[in-house]
Amino acid sequence: MVKRHLSRLNAPKSWPIKRKGIKFIRKPNPGAHSLRECISLSLVIQNMLKYAKTSKEIKKILHERKILVNGKVKRDPAFAVGIMDILSIPSLKEYYRVLYNTKGKFVLMKIEEKDANEILMKIVDKTLLKKGKLQYNYSNGHNNLVEKDDYKTGDTVLYSLKDNKISKHFELKKGAKVYLTGGKFVGNTASLEEIKENNVLIKIKEDIFETAKRYLFVIGDVKIENE
Repeated sequence: MVKRHLSRLNAPKSWPIKRKGIKFIRKPNPGAHSLRECISLSLVIQNMLKYAKTSKEIKKILHERKILVNGKVKRDPAFAVGIMDILSIPSLKEYYRVLYNTKGKFVLMKIEEKDANEILMKIVDKTLLKKGKLQYNYSNGHNNLVEKDDYKTGDTVLYSLKDNKISKHFELKKGAKVYLTGGKFVGNTASLEEIKENNVLIKIKEDIFETAKRYLFVIGDVKIENE
């Protein structure tokens, strides 16, 4: 039987919760993200937005269809919310991008309504389907078929939630603006200086550092403000 709750003390360090309190907390449903890389929608509502104090209040908010994730209404308290997801509350005219702060904990960055219609997605791999069709698979579990293999694994696309198509492409290359999703420099934005096999050199302000290539998320001209 799948466990729906997790001990507070054993929860990932990325969750912005107090370690003391009610012993068990809501565990996100399994999906595209690992447990460290996601947080349940109920914890977002209760701990990050602070719009509810009890499970009953959370269920009421979700039942009223007030919360959208990546443009779709979500009613499951255990729905897994991950990095770069877009959280929308149209009734309050509030829109957020899910990020990590520099301590590696989930935070919500306020964005404009127009920016809530597009989501940044990193290409994590590609799948060759029947009849030669190619599918891009993204960091948030989304995927789409493409006519031409124009982009590389590690690149990022800005995907329109309204039109269901790629509106921009940001290449993983020297000089690219990147956001760090893990490691010592998590939550920072940097300039990509050099790509090695599995590691890269990045520039944060005036200093050069080395980190793992897998932590890079190219953000191009999308504005990211973080703690």
